[in-house]
Amino acid sequence: MPETTTEKKPAAAKKPAKPRRSARVKAVEEAAQKYFDAVTARDPAAMADCWHADGVEDIIPLGVFRGPEAVKALFTELFTAFPDFEFTVTRITADHEVAAVQWRATGTFTGGPFQGLDPNGRRIELRGTDCVEIDEEGRITRNTAAYDGMGFARGLGLLPPENSGAEKAMRGAFNAVTKLRKAVEGAR
Repeated sequence: MPETTTEKKPAAAKKPAKPRRSARVKAVEEAAQKYFDAVTARDPAAMADCWHADGVEDIIPLGVFRGPEAVKALFTELFTAFPDFEFTVTRITADHEVAAVQWRATGTFTGGPFQGLDPNGRRIELRGTDCVEIDEEGRITRNTAAYDGMGFARGLGLLPPENSGAEKAMRGAFNAVTKLRKAVEGAR
């Protein structure tokens, strides 16, 4: 009988299994997606419907807004001020209580006033992240949103362009005042 040899082929590398998301994690992600779909649709009423009655919207560069009606009023003002406002969610990551949402937004300040500023036709481009806390009923109880406030101010013309002569002059004036204050305090 002839001798046979059997070569063992190396086992194909297995891809690590994706962890299964729990129903709760899925619900948190879906609640956040629903809210940001309303933002993308520029629909403040649908946005307000996503909030718990005692919800808190903490937009770090702007302030704290309490309750669905305050959120609705803020975004009505925003969408009026920036009639071409476009919002895109780039990523959502969720756990059992919070969804982190990364986004980009653009718009031109040609509509009504925004936060006491009159429209000036300037275009803004923003990136930001929201941390949205969702309760058991799928309502937002808190949202902490952060975006580049200085970039927003530069886009509107409230601050000079980055690294411009005007910005360097502002920094120089700030530092001169700081040194003067220290000197006056040291003389007391």
